[in-house]
Amino acid sequence: MSRGPGTIGGRFRGFLPVVVDVETGGFIAATDALLEIAAVMLEMDADGRLRRGRTTRFHVVPFEGARLDPASLAVNGIDPWHPLRIAVKEHDALSGIFTEIRRGVREQGCTRAILVGHNASFDLGFLNAAVARAGIKRNPFHPFSSFDTATLAGVAYGQTVLSRAAVAAGIGWDSAEAHSASYDAERTADLFCAICNEFRPLYEAGLARLATAPAASEDDANPMVEPSPEQDPPA
Repeated sequence: MSRGPGTIGGRFRGFLPVVVDVETGGFIAATDALLEIAAVMLEMDADGRLRRGRTTRFHVVPFEGARLDPASLAVNGIDPWHPLRIAVKEHDALSGIFTEIRRGVREQGCTRAILVGHNASFDLGFLNAAVARAGIKRNPFHPFSSFDTATLAGVAYGQTVLSRAAVAAGIGWDSAEAHSASYDAERTADLFCAICNEFRPLYEAGLARLATAPAASEDDANPMVEPSPEQDPPA
């Protein structure tokens, strides 16, 4: 697939934005349980507007020795040991999500995924910690770059709380559904798409300025932030 300006690959320099939300047993990625994870793919229509695509979600079994903070469980309402809760191990959840992401990277003509999240450093931190625990060697996400919708919504709408930002963007919000990884990820995806679509005139103005600017030299490139394809880690 081509990577022109009317494609996701062209719009984001080869990156495929994938919206991720996690529900956890606390705030510390290294010690606290990952309990739910959802990933939402994005699509671009014929007019160049972003829209939400398919969602992949899993309930996750707490890893051995994981900390479960009662205060966090009270907020997200998760009972990790409920007999009707169908959950999988971290490795299986991540493998299922990464399979979908790699398919999206191919379909959208991109070379690497980039995480979109509301307070994205939190989601990326828990994702990377789970990847390390599960012994997964290849991760389709860029290891540290991300798009944070709390920041974007603060700039666009003056709101940093997801529920208020969604309302400001004209997106419906159901408090009874909140703190489910799939619901929050889908509302975050809608928010990201709304901001990108409303900012489209800025994007197009930037393209016009770049078209008349001197071409970038190889000396300006920073390989650490480029959307290079995922690779096996060094032995």
